[in-house]
Amino acid sequence: MTKRKLPPKVYGGFLRFASQVMVTVVRREGAAAERGSVSLPESESSGRPLRADAMRNRELLLSAAAASFAAHGAEVPLEDVAREAGVGIGTLYRHFPTRESLVEAVYRHEVEVLCQAADQLGETLPPDRALEQWMQLFVRHVATKRGMLSVLKPLLHSNATFSEQTRGRAIAAADKLLAAGVAAGTVRGDVQGVDLIRAVGGICMSTDPEQEQASSRLVDLLFDGLRHGAGASA
Repeated sequence: MTKRKLPPKVYGGFLRFASQVMVTVVRREGAAAERGSVSLPESESSGRPLRADAMRNRELLLSAAAASFAAHGAEVPLEDVAREAGVGIGTLYRHFPTRESLVEAVYRHEVEVLCQAADQLGETLPPDRALEQWMQLFVRHVATKRGMLSVLKPLLHSNATFSEQTRGRAIAAADKLLAAGVAAGTVRGDVQGVDLIRAVGGICMSTDPEQEQASSRLVDLLFDGLRHGAGASA
């Protein structure tokens, strides 16, 4: 039996993959906005759609904040986030007037990256491999979420719509990948997206955050379980 290599470090290969997905989304939105075919997010201060350069700055801030929150928690100095993004602190505050607004935007952005990744992986890899890589990308998502919990948890509790929308989108992405695997006969058919989200999230939240590869290895075992009995339960 061929031994499968462990996935790359969560903050290495999969962070780069998430960044590539984000860049693809930004380029598509920017090009479409220049043609006038989509509406960009509105500026918090003016209510007008963001220009392409402002949109890029916003995405850079979200990406830098996600990495900083995962590594250092939601209380990381915002000056550090701005520096990592390559912009000034004034630019950060123009987009995100408060730490809470930045945390909310980062979480929404992370869910968007997950959903975009599900589509991109499904289009480029066999169904079981797409699911495997998406599960590892979800590990990074949970690491970012755990880093933001001190600010994110009250928001999720106080805004049921926000919680349901973001969770619902992640579950839908998981359902789509699972269904493709079941149809291909490479993934068992008795697991739902909500089960997968709970399982991966539980593994990550119960693992020491200082041991990044532990979560990846355990999620690998979970993936092996998803393949066990494939085709028989479809």
